[in-house]
Amino acid sequence: MPDEMSRRLILERGGGGARHFEDDVSDPSTPVIGILGTGDFSRSLARRLVASGYQVVVGSRTPTRFVALFPEETEVTTQLEAANKADLIFVAVYPEHHSTLMDLKQALAGKTLVDVSNGLSINHKGPSNAELLADYFPGSFVVKGFNTVSAWTLQMGARDGGRQVFLCSNSQTAKNLVKSVCHRMGFIPVDMGLLSSSLEIENLPLYLFPSWRLPVLCMLLLFVFFYLYNFVRDVLHPFITKHKGAFYKMPIEVVNVTLPSVALVMLALVYLPGLLAAVLQLCSGTKYNRFPNWLDRWLTSRKQLGLCSFLCAVLHAVYSLCLPLRKSARFTLINMAYKQVEMGKEDSWVDEDVWRMELYLSVGIMALGLLSLLAVTSLPSVAGTINWREFSFIQSTLGYCALFMATAHTLLYGWNHAFVLAQYHFYMPPTFILVLVLPSVVLLGRLALCLPCVAGRLRKIRRGWERNRHIRFMLPAEDCRNEVEDVSNV
Repeated sequence: MPDEMSRRLILERGGGGARHFEDDVSDPSTPVIGILGTGDFSRSLARRLVASGYQVVVGSRTPTRFVALFPEETEVTTQLEAANKADLIFVAVYPEHHSTLMDLKQALAGKTLVDVSNGLSINHKGPSNAELLADYFPGSFVVKGFNTVSAWTLQMGARDGGRQVFLCSNSQTAKNLVKSVCHRMGFIPVDMGLLSSSLEIENLPLYLFPSWRLPVLCMLLLFVFFYLYNFVRDVLHPFITKHKGAFYKMPIEVVNVTLPSVALVMLALVYLPGLLAAVLQLCSGTKYNRFPNWLDRWLTSRKQLGLCSFLCAVLHAVYSLCLPLRKSARFTLINMAYKQVEMGKEDSWVDEDVWRMELYLSVGIMALGLLSLLAVTSLPSVAGTINWREFSFIQSTLGYCALFMATAHTLLYGWNHAFVLAQYHFYMPPTFILVLVLPSVVLLGRLALCLPCVAGRLRKIRRGWERNRHIRFMLPAEDCRNEVEDVSNV
């Protein structure tokens, strides 16, 4: 009996440049995987399939040109030969070139075709690329999948990228075959149903942060508003009234005052829709009424709003640490020292200012720490390790604590400036007064919902209790009398 280990698996590259397998020693139950196309995705897919133990054959119109780009274990040949040899074929060509494969219709009949293509733009009308491919090859079983996986993920492995692969097909057998390939490659297949879902799958990679648009737009609008407000108060006012140029404050100081304002308002916007939803449930006396569309969209954007708030808070901390590094800060400190010497003061210690600054910084650090905890637990990899009660405790209870700390941080920053007339530049109140309005409303609203009478009623509603237990419905036409409503008591 010849030694199995001494038998060569791959012949040397022969004339014509195409690689051919001498013997097939793989598991007979393992399908031969074919790839039509020689682009970046095809090369990465071939590497991944070979690493997973599959025999791979690549079909190209010019195999001699691309043979050196694929792994040594891969056979690179013509498209027709690849179609004849493979049991499962990845169609890795652009959708506008699907029609060039019509000569392979007979060779592809009865085989599973995996369409990995994507469109150039979001398509809501259809048909999808996979449906068009199914029309070109009615005798084949088309599966839509792997279009959400990048070539980089295929090369580096599923652990370094998205592991989910969305699949859909009208053939359950073909879909199960592709699922087994997904599992063997280290991916997690997600069954999306029939091929009619392929349009949705093809649109997935084309969305550009759809859930982030409203929160980011809100953050930018708030930043522009508070920046212009602070610019008028801190830069334009001294220039007009005292002819003193303070435009050097624009890059650092004005931005540093704007960022915490945006962060606190955005954090309040995270918890305000929950209060509005609770008020609507209390007013309607049931939890079965749908929220308005604007409120429903607001509720689903709370995670993004919170992360935008965290971003602004972190930037505020970094900007604050950079304040003493500026030359303008050094010049101001030197001038204050000279003025103190000229006035003959030896001690400029003010207990009130010292305590204010100590408390202001301490509370701000605690608020940033709580915000960091909220941001970390919002990550799916972290949220999946804790149960629902732990998650709700962190995001709700500790979240309100973070809002309270941030509000206290702002109050300590403002101190008694709200009662100093000189702080009202152009009759405009200090920025912190505007910032405190929304967080104060949210905190007072939350305090009202914690009252025993209100909390008990809300708890009953959320467990299915309804104030009006009469359900109105129309009887079927054949049983009703002149289409009169019948009222039944549940």
